[in-house]
Amino acid sequence: MFTVYTFGDSILDCARYNEFGVHPGQLVVRNDDRLFPEFKGQDLLSRGPARLEHRARDGATVEGLPSQARGLRVEGRSVALLTIGGNDLLTGLIADRGSGIDAFTRSLERFLEALPVRPVLIGNVYDPTFGDDSRNFLGVDPALGRGNHRRVNEALAALAARYGKLVDLHEHFLGGDPSWYTLTIEPSLRGASEVRRCFLRHLL
Repeated sequence: MFTVYTFGDSILDCARYNEFGVHPGQLVVRNDDRLFPEFKGQDLLSRGPARLEHRARDGATVEGLPSQARGLRVEGRSVALLTIGGNDLLTGLIADRGSGIDAFTRSLERFLEALPVRPVLIGNVYDPTFGDDSRNFLGVDPALGRGNHRRVNEALAALAARYGKLVDLHEHFLGGDPSWYTLTIEPSLRGASEVRRCFLRHLL
């Protein structure tokens, strides 16, 4: 049995943001052929026995990751999907002028070191403004905000190189459109599928 574990925030725990209660982890394991006929036969269950253990939580920051792994028992082949950093940016790091991003990186590395799942596929933080400063919704100087966003994504890439692989959600979502989001920043139904698309490339 191959087990997929999800950790992190609402990029992976976005079921409440669409009417079908769909999130990327479940689509990776079993596609909904009615909603997404394009992905018929493109899921883990089409390749063999697989299951999902969904631990990601909407609103999570890096400090909440250890609680998501509490009681974790890993047996057999497995992979971890992780998205983190978006809420950390929204709650302060977007305007960081000190050592906040360094502290974020250290906390994340401690979590990854202790996590008994390998590999870890780490999704970076997408940009719901599509790189357009006129869409700035945070009231932070765009140059500062984009710089800190870039630094968080650089930290995620460096850790992904050590513990698994980087899943470049940022690049993929820049080629999307506003229908991929709901409530400004959350993945919509289409967005959940696009997150799935990005992770699935590394799994099939």
